[in-house]
Amino acid sequence: MELIALILLAIAAFFVIRAVKVVPHQNAWVVERLGKYNTTLAPGLSFLVPFIDKVAYKHSLKEIPLDVPSQICITKDNTQLQVDGILYFQVTDPMRASYGSSNYEIAITQLAQTTLRSIIGRMELDKTFEEREVINAQVVSALDEAALNWGVKVLRYEIKDLTPPAEILRSMQQQITAEREKRALIAASEGRKQEQINIATGERESSIARSEGEKQAEINKAEGQAAAIATVADATAAAIRVIAAAIQQPGGEQAVQLKVAEKAVEAYAQLAQKNNTMIVPGNMTEVAALVGSAMTLMRSTNSATQK
Repeated sequence: MELIALILLAIAAFFVIRAVKVVPHQNAWVVERLGKYNTTLAPGLSFLVPFIDKVAYKHSLKEIPLDVPSQICITKDNTQLQVDGILYFQVTDPMRASYGSSNYEIAITQLAQTTLRSIIGRMELDKTFEEREVINAQVVSALDEAALNWGVKVLRYEIKDLTPPAEILRSMQQQITAEREKRALIAASEGRKQEQINIATGERESSIARSEGEKQAEINKAEGQAAAIATVADATAAAIRVIAAAIQQPGGEQAVQLKVAEKAVEAYAQLAQKNNTMIVPGNMTEVAALVGSAMTLMRSTNSATQK
């Protein structure tokens, strides 16, 4: 009896194991009943009919990276280019992923390589380096359309490396070096040009500043001379006014006449001292009259003083 009970317990345990299924999160299991698709188990606890239902396929619903092997592509300008990339996809329909293709990963990989060769074949070599984003987008568009029948959605494709032949690499390096040297020469010439412009501008501004300074100096000098002339004129006018006022006083005219006579006599005396030749006036009567007038004025002045 105990043996029968153990056998029955083992059979029951075996049936429970066959009937009860726990599907992990982000997974989907495809169940076949008698060899035909029956249902897709969602994450959680599920029950199957033992020996009738069977879990035929298990799919992960996570995003899956798929390495696309390196391959040789021919560009539009007949240059060989070695390209490799990586593809990201996700199972969206477990039933189609189970029965739409015998191996959807291989199908996606082969289609990605074929599409990539076609896209690069329509581009020149330089464009392939400049338009990686365009290439990636076109590959994803072509793959996503075809992968719908396989229950798979292609999320993105990224080119990992583009490797041209060694000869092309050397020529590209030489071209880059030439471009850099060209930019360096242009920059140097621009620097020299700017230097000459700065020097010319500085000299012009310096000349303007010097001319402005000389102009201001001349103006100041002229203004100083004008002010000196005006001051001298004012002083002379004041002196003349004082002399004129003095002449109006009693005896003023006689004093002027006396002063003139004295100056005349002194002038004749100076002329006689500066030369060995005796200088005699042409009209002695004028000198005598002048001396007489001076003596008369002196006597008149003395008489006025004594009074």
